Amino acid sequence: MKPFLTFLVGCFLLLVCSNFKVPSNKTRMYVSDYENVLGTSLEIKVSAVSQAQATVAEDAAMAEIDRLNNILSGYNSKSEFRQWISGTNEAVKVSPELFEVLNLFDKWHAQTNGALDASAEVVGKVWKAGAARNQMPTQEEINAALTQVKQPHWQLDETSKTATHLDNAALMLNTFTKSYVMNKACEAAMATSGVSAIVLNIGGDIMVLGEHTEQINIANPKADAENDAPVVMINISNKTVATSGNYRRGEMIQGKWYSHIVDPRTGKPAGEVISATVVAPNAVDAGALATALNVTGAVEGVKLMERNPEAEYMMIIANGKRIESKGWKAMEIAASAPVVKTSAKDKTWDPKYELSINIELAQIEGMRVHRPYLAVWVVDADKKPVRSIALWYNKPRYLNDMRAWYSAYYDEFTSNSNNISSTTSATRGPGKYTLKWDGKNDKGEFVKQGKYTIYIEAAREHGTYQLITQDMDFKKPEQITLTPNTEIAAASLDYHKK
Repeated sequence: MKPFLTFLVGCFLLLVCSNFKVPSNKTRMYVSDYENVLGTSLEIKVSAVSQAQATVAEDAAMAEIDRLNNILSGYNSKSEFRQWISGTNEAVKVSPELFEVLNLFDKWHAQTNGALDASAEVVGKVWKAGAARNQMPTQEEINAALTQVKQPHWQLDETSKTATHLDNAALMLNTFTKSYVMNKACEAAMATSGVSAIVLNIGGDIMVLGEHTEQINIANPKADAENDAPVVMINISNKTVATSGNYRRGEMIQGKWYSHIVDPRTGKPAGEVISATVVAPNAVDAGALATALNVTGAVEGVKLMERNPEAEYMMIIANGKRIESKGWKAMEIAASAPVVKTSAKDKTWDPKYELSINIELAQIEGMRVHRPYLAVWVVDADKKPVRSIALWYNKPRYLNDMRAWYSAYYDEFTSNSNNISSTTSATRGPGKYTLKWDGKNDKGEFVKQGKYTIYIEAAREHGTYQLITQDMDFKKPEQITLTPNTEIAAASLDYHKK
């Protein structure tokens, strides 16, 4: 080859190589939120190389949830479990999944001295009936329920993998269904190529699997807002954290609140422990122990946890006292002191007051749906952004669908690192949320007194765009009911003393 031609070929190859980019193997976290999954909300975070791989993993997890729900659901009349309990005294060959969950109930019923029982639903129905007539259940009603609870409910044959339903007591597998499904769904997602970690949050129970450490905020059982300060923050990896408590669901009878968690041994609602959080290597263990601690109370609960040394726990009892395992503190993250600044020039927000923003997202009955993108923020009288209160989204490339928020906050959003923490709490129903504004701006300073506007913006993929705005002067306590729309079924504002 002639020297000049060799030179030209070399230049061409150099140019080609300089413009060729080696594909990046760097992973990032992709987030999706759903409502009405297993009767609650769901958030899945997938650490993957690309959105396409994350979507495949997400689809695998959701398909596994659907499959197992069709087997284990106590609410779906066509589920295998519901079909099985429709008959009695007949040995039926059941699926490996149903057999395993029934076996888990037997194991944990023995380990908790009967505190966990699939027939606790019988006692729960007695208290629901009492609440419906606003009267305490009679002792006779409770005793009748306990008689049903104390019967054997099924018999398992390990060799033939058959299960025989023995009685007519109302049975529900809720104690283990969610935890069991979490295990299987995360394993299905992790089998996807290009996925390095999964964080699955179903109704406040969180499983972290793979090469990732998640910051977990543990909800304050005496606070009701999504953005209230947590009791404590912890870091976990390759474990599950489950929280059970009496502060989200229950019955009101004659002005007194009674937990939905009942002790199937006494027929009484749980009351001493208001929140129990357990961190364990296995989701089923975490879920079972968290529920059991609410039922047993503190003294019996500590003894139960001593028999399960691989798990760490924190109980909060009714007087606010915390009881923790020896290894709990090692997981905690030191919280920085809140920034509180005031201006000497202006009269500022009264720190004794706060604004509650209550939102109920529209639901499609019988279907799980992606949560709509939602932004809540505050602007001042000059329409300048003051405080970003909440931002919920699935894919950042669609954030411009929220036109008002995008104009006000997108530049700040892209310049700051995003918080990827999760919150563990007692299970709540889907779609209902409370947020709070404490009167501070985005810098942590109390704003001056004056008129402000609350923005609530929602946009759904393949759905509608909605914007609610409300002016408030915050001069006195005030409650405002906002006009609902296609995406937000109900919303209200409540300015009140803390």
